[in-house]
Amino acid sequence: MTHTHDLTAEQTAAAVRSRDISPLELTRHYLDRAERLNDRVGAYVTLTPELALDQARAAEKLLASADDPDRLPPLLGVPVPVKDLNMVAGVRMTLGSAAHADLTGFADDTVVVRLREAGTVHLGKTNTPEFGLPCYTENDVAPAARTPWDLSRSAGGSSGGAAAAVASGLAPVAQGSDGGGSIRIPASACGLFGIKPSRGRISHGPIVPDLFGLSTNGPIARTVRDAALLLDVMAGSLPGDMYHAPEAGGSFLSFTERPPGRLRIARCIEAGVPGVEIHPDVRAAYDAASELLEELGHEVVDIPVPWGADLVPHFETLWAAMATLTPVAPDREELLQPLTRWLRARGEATTGPQLMMAHASLQAAMRSVLPVLEQYDAVLHPTLAQPPAPIGHFHGQSPEENFERQKLFTPFTSVYNVSGQPAVNVPLHWTDEGLPIGVMLAGRLGGEGTLISLSAQLEEARPWAHRKPEIWHA
Repeated sequence: MTHTHDLTAEQTAAAVRSRDISPLELTRHYLDRAERLNDRVGAYVTLTPELALDQARAAEKLLASADDPDRLPPLLGVPVPVKDLNMVAGVRMTLGSAAHADLTGFADDTVVVRLREAGTVHLGKTNTPEFGLPCYTENDVAPAARTPWDLSRSAGGSSGGAAAAVASGLAPVAQGSDGGGSIRIPASACGLFGIKPSRGRISHGPIVPDLFGLSTNGPIARTVRDAALLLDVMAGSLPGDMYHAPEAGGSFLSFTERPPGRLRIARCIEAGVPGVEIHPDVRAAYDAASELLEELGHEVVDIPVPWGADLVPHFETLWAAMATLTPVAPDREELLQPLTRWLRARGEATTGPQLMMAHASLQAAMRSVLPVLEQYDAVLHPTLAQPPAPIGHFHGQSPEENFERQKLFTPFTSVYNVSGQPAVNVPLHWTDEGLPIGVMLAGRLGGEGTLISLSAQLEEARPWAHRKPEIWHA
């Protein structure tokens, strides 16, 4: 039996344009699934049925008056939820925190404006950990975000709700954001394709500062084409942005139809973080991906880890400083979670010179790392060191132990936020127990097109979108 949510976002948009499915019917379908299943997977913090149905009605009116369906917005009528770190005017925005449980958005983020201009329907706000700081999604405002492949395990974070929604059939695609792996981590835990774009590819405006350039918005999807389509919609910088990505050389969707040619691909499974243990299933996924790349004709070269453990404390300094940037009223500080309070205390104890030195040290390191990586068209790593973690694995610990466990779980992702390079999670492997294990491919700065072309080739060779967790059929 085929369900409406079996359609990809691209297929859904085509079905709307051809009037095979109405935006209202589509929106009601996804709202119904979210209302029935959200408590099990923790995908949404807030659903917005009135707004969604109003936008669906507006899409129907636009569709009815259109002379040329090809001139309609590319995602007309397609439901796309927004992460609860992004502001939507008039919609509750908790930032994953009980301290902001009653906050209402007073403006639209630029990425929200672009999604609206593309014709999407706003189903609601997806779950995120407090201020987006941890790599898992457990907070005091919504149920924990769980991977639908094993509901005892975390969907990852900080875009955990977005990934849980897409993997459970509660949204066709979702917007996420990534400051240290927050798209790639949940994409790996949920068996999805996710793109962290190049620094400056998508504007952070008008509220969120670019600051250190670590974080960017990006797509989470079941297929490479859906992710590329969503990236096309969201991409673009604005005056006042601190960073601007190089030109892509065409629409990102077009790269899914361009063979990548024979690429030179580096691979590295060394972590650069002391004490990391690579799980056998992760190593198996990494080796299988390497073999597949060679089968497809690419040159795969082993390289030593090009960065050292000395980068870790500098990144921690920036992360703790970022934790201080979200305003919290003094009488609501006690509502913050222990990890957040601990990180904010570290950030507040950091002096201006210490912060600048950490940033300068990371930049100096990238000046030696990037020339090494520029010799390759892509770099292959595991996305995570371990399979999806059990709920409570991080959250139930002291802040110090919690943070240490996160570092050991996600040792590969953050360096590409420091360098600004694009990186993707490709869901090529499932364990014998049915858990998804992703691999990460990073590219040259501005090289999303190469990664998308290569990922489309991998997807064609080893399709994954047909895999569905049990809850998909609920």
